Amino acid sequence: MILISIDGLRPEFYKDPSWSMVNLRQAMQTGAYADGVTGVFPTVTYPSHTTMITGVKPAKHGVHYNTPPEPLEVTGKWIWDYKTIKAPTIFSAAKAQGLRTASVFWPVSVGGPADYNIPEFWYLPKTKGGKRDMMHALSENASPKGFFEEVQQQATGQLEEIDFDGDYLGIDANLSRMSGYIIRKYKPAFLAVHLVALDHFEHEQGRDGDKVRAALSSVDGGVKTILEAIDKAGIKDNTTVIVTGDHGFVDIHSAIAPNVLLAKEGLYDPANKADWKAYFHGSGGAAFLHLKDKNDTQTLEKVKAALTKLSASEKNMFEVKDRTALDMIGADPTAALALAPKQGFTISSAATGELVRSASGGTHGFFPDFKEIQTGFVVFGKGIRQGAVIPEMGLQDIAPLVAKLLNMPFPSAEGTLYPGLLTADK
Repeated sequence: MILISIDGLRPEFYKDPSWSMVNLRQAMQTGAYADGVTGVFPTVTYPSHTTMITGVKPAKHGVHYNTPPEPLEVTGKWIWDYKTIKAPTIFSAAKAQGLRTASVFWPVSVGGPADYNIPEFWYLPKTKGGKRDMMHALSENASPKGFFEEVQQQATGQLEEIDFDGDYLGIDANLSRMSGYIIRKYKPAFLAVHLVALDHFEHEQGRDGDKVRAALSSVDGGVKTILEAIDKAGIKDNTTVIVTGDHGFVDIHSAIAPNVLLAKEGLYDPANKADWKAYFHGSGGAAFLHLKDKNDTQTLEKVKAALTKLSASEKNMFEVKDRTALDMIGADPTAALALAPKQGFTISSAATGELVRSASGGTHGFFPDFKEIQTGFVVFGKGIRQGAVIPEMGLQDIAPLVAKLLNMPFPSAEGTLYPGLLTADK
């Protein structure tokens, strides 16, 4: 069972031949696909990937954002550690069944149970404005010990920091080669890999652009590298492959900075952050309100009043999602409320300057109730019924399918297993 996640994959990339995902489209003809996959809130990478492997929403699995809320100082930390996950995963369930697993650049996998693990992780710069250090981070946190050096020697050649820089397409080529090597050498029962460059260029250019199309063609080549490795390993007839993503993308023209509003109300002082009472944690096209004192109803009412006092045109830029709405979508249970911007708007964490400022490119994070923010899903290989189409599914529906194809129990998942995807013998 191979799970390939392409960050920022959109359904039209494999449904519309003009996008030139030749390899994935060829494979899709032999299997099944979804017209769209509805994500979690916020529709960002780390909560989404954790839902893929747990079958539950962020409220239950505990990975609510890419980065933790940091009202005092944004350090650049991401939520890297596997121990953050509060629900069983496909990795933990497979380990309990004695199955061999592998993880390549999968989010929230540092210290995880995969037998062969190269986590998505980097050491933060030692000084402000300095460079991050991914080479030492991967070398020291890959497992087993020395595994990062092994894949360089056997699969990629000697790597440097720039080889993992998102500005270049080579990162996905290297991750695909690593995955291919692991498949051929160790033949894991389950391998999950996260390919990242497409997302980078959709952020830069939006939903379309020459760099987006080049990245898509490149990641399609990475998928082919992995499929060829399955063939070379002699396990094609016994392998199922899922190619999916974590979110769609939206073109943006403006950024809303709700912490500016809090600063005006005296609830957040950027010059004296220690005295904060309320803080909006930005997560792409979403902002989550955190209170220093969770029971501070006075501050919460002040924030609600400030939002109500905005002009009609300002209020039209976003919707307020109250605690009930957040509970229904399975979002962070510690947030008091959230702002869900309309398409075209992203969130800025700035607390000074104008409430609304210029922005460009693309982003995600939005409340998952419209088509453009949906991601994609293609599945083919052993046990999959050719020609099946699911009009709409959820990210939480992937884990039950993976568990079924691995013939292992996974009762904690809340997603739906679609029997129509499977051949009669499954």
